[in-house]
Amino acid sequence: MAGKVKVYGKAQNRTALGIVHAYLVMYPHATLEDLRKAFPNTLNPDSGVKEMFLPLEEAEGFNTKMSLYFTRPDEVLDLADGLKGALAQVWSKPSFERIVEQGKLYDIEVAEFEKTAHPGQKGGYRLEYLNGYVPPVPEEKKSSRWWIWLLLALVAAGVALAIFLPRDKQVKEIVVEKEVVVRDTVYVQQIEEIERNFNAAKFAQGKSELTDDAKIALHDLARVLNRNPQLRLSIEGHTSSEGDDATNMRLSQNRARAAMEYLVTKEGVDSARLSATGFGSTRPVSDNFEENRRIEFIINDK
Repeated sequence: MAGKVKVYGKAQNRTALGIVHAYLVMYPHATLEDLRKAFPNTLNPDSGVKEMFLPLEEAEGFNTKMSLYFTRPDEVLDLADGLKGALAQVWSKPSFERIVEQGKLYDIEVAEFEKTAHPGQKGGYRLEYLNGYVPPVPEEKKSSRWWIWLLLALVAAGVALAIFLPRDKQVKEIVVEKEVVVRDTVYVQQIEEIERNFNAAKFAQGKSELTDDAKIALHDLARVLNRNPQLRLSIEGHTSSEGDDATNMRLSQNRARAAMEYLVTKEGVDSARLSATGFGSTRPVSDNFEENRRIEFIINDK
């Protein structure tokens, strides 16, 4: 059977995480129990824990004694039942080989990977969709309507009081407090870290082709965008002042567009949520040429 998703990893344990993420992309309605059935504990008996998957809160509590689960925001598994899950992060070579074979049952392939990340960088992974495969889009959960029924009940109670109570005892006003939504801005820190990782994965001099490390950073960025559908992002390219101004402007535009096109064509991000602009060397941030050669991800969520 032809593969549907290929996982590119930079470390053995992060590639295992990528396999599980690929499964969730393919089966967006999967729950924690579904994960445990798809990838049973017998795949990784040497992970140091009884359960390969735990709810996030339990995993974080476990990690206070010994760090054995993936619990960072970019590592957490978003499940259909509203839970957030965590995967065991200790993987020996035999266990890793078993989960690779298990992934094949779900048409998930694994590319050759580097055994360790580069110095100063953590491992990572990205997904590639094969043979024209398009991941299913999970249905949005219907918003709760409990407040409407509460409002109707209060109105009905007010009418009843107005009819049956003496006028001097009638309720003059019923106030319904509005629900206050607190905006979660964790994604701001996540995008800042992804921007640093992307810029650490340098373009070749004078080129706009994305490196494997840059693609991993963009995969992480796509996950943040998918978790926060209100986000709009401007991708801005910048170069140092070395070289011809026109060439620098064109290069910065091509690099910004390359990042945007990858997010749209490979990660399925709606192009309406993104824009790409190049500024050449017109906006330096330092006297250091290296720091001026950068891509910036600017959040536009208003």
